[in-house]
Amino acid sequence: MSQIYKTDELIASDIDAYLEVHQHKTMLRFITCGSVDDGKSTLIGRLLYDSKMIFEDQLAALEADSKKVGTQGQEIDFALLVDGLAAEREQGITIDVAYRFFATEKRKFIVADTPGHEQYTRNMVTGASTADLAVILIDARKGVLTQTRRHSYLVKLIGIKNVVLAVNKMDLVGYDQTIYDSIVADYTAFATSIGITNFTAMPISGFKGDNITANSENMPWYHGPALLPHLETVEVDATSDQAKPFRMPVQWVNRPNLDFRGFAGLIATGTIAQGDQIRVLPSGKTSHISRIVTLDGDLPQAVAGQSVTLCFADEIDCSRGQLITAAGAPTEVSDQFETAIVWMDEAEMLPGRPYWLKIGTQTVSATVGQPKYQVNVNTMEHLAAKTLDLNAIGVCNVTTDRAIPFEAYGDNHDLGGFILIDKMTNATVAAGMIHFSLRRAQNVHWQATDISRENHAGIKNQKPAVLWLTGLSGAGKSTIANIVERKLARMNRHTFLLDGDNVRHGLNKDLGFTDVDRVENIRRVGEVAKLMTDAGLIVITAFISPFRAERDMVRAMMQPGEFIEVHIDTTLDEAEKRDVKGLYKKARAGQLKNFTGIDSPYEAPETPEMRIDTTKLSAEQAADAIIARLIP
Repeated sequence: MSQIYKTDELIASDIDAYLEVHQHKTMLRFITCGSVDDGKSTLIGRLLYDSKMIFEDQLAALEADSKKVGTQGQEIDFALLVDGLAAEREQGITIDVAYRFFATEKRKFIVADTPGHEQYTRNMVTGASTADLAVILIDARKGVLTQTRRHSYLVKLIGIKNVVLAVNKMDLVGYDQTIYDSIVADYTAFATSIGITNFTAMPISGFKGDNITANSENMPWYHGPALLPHLETVEVDATSDQAKPFRMPVQWVNRPNLDFRGFAGLIATGTIAQGDQIRVLPSGKTSHISRIVTLDGDLPQAVAGQSVTLCFADEIDCSRGQLITAAGAPTEVSDQFETAIVWMDEAEMLPGRPYWLKIGTQTVSATVGQPKYQVNVNTMEHLAAKTLDLNAIGVCNVTTDRAIPFEAYGDNHDLGGFILIDKMTNATVAAGMIHFSLRRAQNVHWQATDISRENHAGIKNQKPAVLWLTGLSGAGKSTIANIVERKLARMNRHTFLLDGDNVRHGLNKDLGFTDVDRVENIRRVGEVAKLMTDAGLIVITAFISPFRAERDMVRAMMQPGEFIEVHIDTTLDEAEKRDVKGLYKKARAGQLKNFTGIDSPYEAPETPEMRIDTTKLSAEQAADAIIARLIP
């Protein structure tokens, strides 16, 4: 075991002095990434071993494991230190991000060991999100691979400025300088194309220990730093956030009694002092700081990285998710953005579908537009795309349901980075980075008009509503909708019928039947229905509308109580028996793709306002039941 670290004597002689030294060490968070079997876990095991973070009981267990796998008398397999991973070794894959802590006399470290498999790219993004430095490993026998390029692009996208290119397993290529130089040249060409203009390259062997803690005699031709000394000395500008304007997302409102009201959070950037003027966004209300409260008492000043509770001199509205900023240097506020998105879910992205967007301490509803382009990580080409699949990287416009304060990700990771969450499953489906707000978000404003939706409805002497008929093809939606409108017309009600087939002849004639197009089809129909209710009409729709998320999206567009979901229900067997248009027959024969109920799912309503079973009711009876619900 290496003896280059001399902490044991200090611990034994003066534990308080040791703790004082340890407390004031700087912290470096770094990530190891690359392709499968590039040696990431072995490298981390070597770092832990050489920094004496492996103690006698662990070493004994490690040596025992080494004997079991046939390495007795050879170098220890350091991957056994961190892959812990009996379960993972049994499965033959690495399934998560493994975080490890270690320290040397000069610095403390947190390292994230991320999977190399492409399907776990999302784990790499998670590990990189808090990293100060990235160690990108390349197997000297394989050179630059697709996953190397993918991870390098993500490192650049996430904004990690310190990059180490570690050409590993040099012992397996005879420590050949020519091979090393060729790999570095290949990587330099790629790195330059994506904007990584500065990185530190070094030839290493994690297994043998070459160029890990000290320069190796096996590679006298290499004159750069060894890996650990480089990690100990690389500059991490911990004060840069303090020099930026003040920003603190509010995590909660602290009000233990009627005499105290404070706003708690972690200061993202800048400094704040008693008496400073602040502005709360998005409301724009201003005040000044009366107190800065911590568990250890009040402070005259606080800086980025501190958790504090701020008290205002004035009673202004402020709540969780809002942002406290310096009054003279507020952030932008917008509801439309250009963003870079890394899709992290096995189900493809559905443009137009509402997702939860979590940014800072705020969660809002958001929709993602069709990608402007998808990035080919091998060639950096911008490819046309209608959606994003698992691990795809694309540039998309995002629209939120209300204006939020933000900064470009390149300026502020906390206020420019976000995640997307599926509303149905609560699964995190994407990570995103805001580039800028769209100009139209600043230029387009709602124009107030004199005649309100209440005026429109009053003239027609009726209450606006949307009767949303959903169900399988052949369930009877169009037939029932037509009868409902005819009966309402006889009652002098002002109506309009939006039928699924009819709108595809005009408004939606550019859309097909993929999941992506189905979502956009319903989004457009929902917007039209909303305008019609603003005009005071009773809108009747007949759409399969197979996805709950899109039906919920339309419901959210309407005024409370105006959206009436009617499930026109029948069994698939019965719908196929009817098959008036012959669509099921074509779908079964493979002549009609993405047909609901056959090779595309239908998500039945869970709590509709009405359920009509067309195997028990005639179309006339169904229409009468719907009208009775609409007009009691």
